[in-house]
Amino acid sequence: MAKEAKETKKVTKVTKDTKKKNVKTNKKGPKESYFKKVGKELKLVKWPSAKDVLKYTISTIVFCIILCALFMALNLILSVVKGWFA
Repeated sequence: MAKEAKETKKVTKVTKDTKKKNVKTNKKGPKESYFKKVGKELKLVKWPSAKDVLKYTISTIVFCIILCALFMALNLILSVVKGWFA
C-alpha cells in the first residue's frame, strides 16, 4: 500500500510539472493586429463563383419586380374600391 501511495504522489507530481511546462510554453508572442486576423478569416471563406452571383442577382431583381407589381395591383384595386364608396 505504501508503494502505491508513493507512485500516486509521483504521478501527481509529474502531472503538476507538465502543467507548469505547458503553461510556460503556451504563452503568446506579440499580438496579431485586428486586420491580420480579419485577412486570415477572409481566406477561409468559400466565396461564390461569378455564375452563382449572377444567378442570385437576377433572382433578386425578378423577386423585386414581382413584389412591385403585386403592390401596384393592390393599390389599383383599393383605389377602384374606394371610388365606388366615395
